[in-house]
Amino acid sequence: MIQFRLNTHSGVPPYLQIVQQVKQALQVGILQPGDQLPTVKEVVTHIAINPNTVAKAYRELESLGLVEGRTGSGTFVKQRPAGPSPEVQEALSQDLSGWVAKARKAGLDDEAIEALLRIALHKR
Repeated sequence: MIQFRLNTHSGVPPYLQIVQQVKQALQVGILQPGDQLPTVKEVVTHIAINPNTVAKAYRELESLGLVEGRTGSGTFVKQRPAGPSPEVQEALSQDLSGWVAKARKAGLDDEAIEALLRIALHKR
């Protein structure tokens, strides 16, 4: 089961953080079609967030076609987003984890690592 985390310093609205975390969990295979998302009440209890924010995130995921709400049953994963298989994503994640470990060993903090990653993402 997925457990959401909020980063209050990211500048990303909380509902979008939930949407992003569900999409990422689907991409790497943590969530599969048919899996049930935590109820709004469970999310509110776990991360102390407004229930309307969680509901907004779930509506956004539904509009993207990734989940479906079932009255009286909850919210269920409908499909994965387009993209590489979870196996390919896992291999890439392991490569990236190794790179992050090297960067930390070289003395870079999270902010410096994020800056390098952003630069690499925007190179053409």
